[in-house]
Amino acid sequence: MPAKRIPMRKIREVLRLRLEAGLSIRQISASTKTSVGAIQKLLARADALNINWPLPEDLDDGRLAALFYPGADPTTSTRYQVPDWATVHQELKRKGMTKQLLWEEYTGQYPNRCYSYSQYCDRYRHWLKQQKRSMRQTHKAGEKCFVDYCGPTVPIINPQTGEVRTAQVFVAVLGASNYTYAEATWSQGLRDWLSSHMRTFEYFGGIPEMVVPDNLRSGVSKACRYDPELNPSYQQLAEHYQVAILPARPYKPKDKSKAEVGVQIVERWILARLRHHTFFTLAEANQCIRSLLEELNSRPFRRLPGNRQTAFETLDQPALRPLPKQPYEYVEIRRCRVNIDYHIEFDQHHYSVPHQYVGEQVEVQASDHLVQVHFRQRQVASHPRRRRPGTTTEAGHMPARHRKQQQWTPGRLKNWARDIGPDTLVWVSDRLAEREHPEQAYRVCLGLLNLTREYPSQRLNAGCRIANREGLNRLKHIKAILRSNRDKLPEQLPLNAELPQHHENIRGPKSFH
Repeated sequence: MPAKRIPMRKIREVLRLRLEAGLSIRQISASTKTSVGAIQKLLARADALNINWPLPEDLDDGRLAALFYPGADPTTSTRYQVPDWATVHQELKRKGMTKQLLWEEYTGQYPNRCYSYSQYCDRYRHWLKQQKRSMRQTHKAGEKCFVDYCGPTVPIINPQTGEVRTAQVFVAVLGASNYTYAEATWSQGLRDWLSSHMRTFEYFGGIPEMVVPDNLRSGVSKACRYDPELNPSYQQLAEHYQVAILPARPYKPKDKSKAEVGVQIVERWILARLRHHTFFTLAEANQCIRSLLEELNSRPFRRLPGNRQTAFETLDQPALRPLPKQPYEYVEIRRCRVNIDYHIEFDQHHYSVPHQYVGEQVEVQASDHLVQVHFRQRQVASHPRRRRPGTTTEAGHMPARHRKQQQWTPGRLKNWARDIGPDTLVWVSDRLAEREHPEQAYRVCLGLLNLTREYPSQRLNAGCRIANREGLNRLKHIKAILRSNRDKLPEQLPLNAELPQHHENIRGPKSFH
């Protein structure tokens, strides 16, 4: 940091008080109202130049000042040198920059024509009040990115059907440089909202400290002036990029004035120029928006030097944090309760959860390829994502008795039934076939086959023969046959006795006249 320079008229006095009067540095400081540090640097420079007192008669004030401050303007004038306030305003956006430092650089450049510090600050405030209202907010470099959607939409025509579908226009503006990004998306939904943030960071080539959105439903689940509640997926994106989300207060447009102005500029300089264009794909619309966006960022400022592109390269770009190695992957987050069958349902597919979480509320995080289940911020299950209805069950999530049943298959049940007897195989095969899902018949088949623990295989097969003949499809029917020992009785031939059709004891319709 350049040191504060002593005015030319005081250089000679400081040298006299030191070299002739022999005063201490602090005494000289009190006498000349000059800082101790500036006096020390001046005296060190005098020693290096071997300057003694009295000074040569031909050494006037201008040449004396040139010895100590070669780069300074030694011209003496009653008129003050007016700083370039636009440059000062831009410099103050840099991190760590202060008006004190800029004033010291200004006094060093014009030691005899400079304002005092209080005058310098007063003149800057007066200049600032004359600028646009939006310039009253000072945004530090790399600090904030304002995001919002335009009101107008872009119509896109389906070339096959002629259907017209409107696309939303997302806008992001960096606070310090006003560097702008815009793109068209199909909706303002959560997936498009988060994807637009990802592409914004890629376009900027870095990440700001904060993102300031409006209270859009996709970003803010519950708007509040003091404690807004962010959407869980939006919060997850913020954690991935290590960026803070600072939603604007409801009904406070000044909180996102940069976004308001950025949206207005995009509407005027991009969307208005595209109003006569016909687009057939979203990519075609974005290609035109990107072309006009480059032109927008290159347009010169009206009241400040440079343009958005140069301001970005000077201010925001060096201050942005680097992008992570892996981009954010969209994750859909939902809350649901574990069913009694220890499964949760997501997108018409059922995924298993450890059975001890039955009845608990869990958080489901689903990416394009993976479904993860979390309970109290801890992952308890993970499955590959399935895009069709069905069930995915992990054996380790099942109770012990269910795991044993899960080990059975139709083929294994039929092999066991075949070992008992052909009639048993028929009965088991019929039960498996009559259900929509064979698993629904496992329990009744196992119940039948396990009867071999109480009865010999011959008796069980005989009981199945009777059940097959009489169409008995319930397990309790076979148990009744075995308990009553009906399977041991000799088989009876069917009775084909024919009753007489005419008999004196048989009355017909004529008997009731």
